[in-house]
Amino acid sequence: MTDRKPLGVPFESWIDRQIREAEERGEFDDLPGQGKPLPGVGEQLGEMWWIKQKIASEGLSMPLPPTLALRKDAEEALVQARGARTEAEARRIVEEINHRIREAIRTGLSGPPLNLMPYDVDQVVSEWRKARR
Repeated sequence: MTDRKPLGVPFESWIDRQIREAEERGEFDDLPGQGKPLPGVGEQLGEMWWIKQKIASEGLSMPLPPTLALRKDAEEALVQARGARTEAEARRIVEEINHRIREAIRTGLSGPPLNLMPYDVDQVVSEWRKARR
């Protein structure tokens, strides 16, 4: 005869015993989640998900390619110009971003296509005036 345990008797492996004893000692009590599901469980993981997670957990940011950074700056400049206190300030903001746009078109920037043309300063200032009436 062999030394077999009868069916129905639970079998506890060495690792199962280690986990059970650690639970009994309370070694898992301080783990994040505390019985709640882990964040992101069930979500589809995209390509390079771990890099995005690391960036978020470390509070880091990835710099935008120069063309995208200029597009973002141009959008922000337009918002600033529309909210300027004076017409001269609105005009200055638009002229400054236009200078950067023209330089980028002339010299070229790395990244996706710029797809950006200088703003019409007079049109932006006209919109600024209308908003003040």
